[in-house]
Amino acid sequence: MKSNLKIEWVSFPAIENPRKTVISTIFILGLSTVLYFLYGLFYGLLSIIVLGFSLLPYYTPTRYKLDKNGIEIRKIFYTVKKNWSQYRSFYPDKNGVLLSPFPVPSRLENFRGIYMCFGGSRDRVLSFIESMMNGSNEEET
Repeated sequence: MKSNLKIEWVSFPAIENPRKTVISTIFILGLSTVLYFLYGLFYGLLSIIVLGFSLLPYYTPTRYKLDKNGIEIRKIFYTVKKNWSQYRSFYPDKNGVLLSPFPVPSRLENFRGIYMCFGGSRDRVLSFIESMMNGSNEEET
């Protein structure tokens, strides 16, 4: 069962959602063009930079690695590593899963938890997380 000891995948929302990518790109370029004509080159370029950086997680790939030791999320400028012991529950939705440090739903979990996009690996990711969460819960009791 070596395949169950570690899973890795890449989520690249800009490629996975081409329609949203086209719409957001047109919006950024359109707004920047309007600002260029109304206020000049500086504000046109500034809007491209600000909007581009705010949407950087959407336009760049994120690499995920889950194994028995924990979670590793590699983004363009940084890497996050967490242990399974930090999480008590998880909540999947259609695009990803939220790992929460709280055993019951809380308003703080969006700030203290970690969200991972599936990137086409929904079933594998959920089954792996479920096995790790159940395994960590059994060790505590």
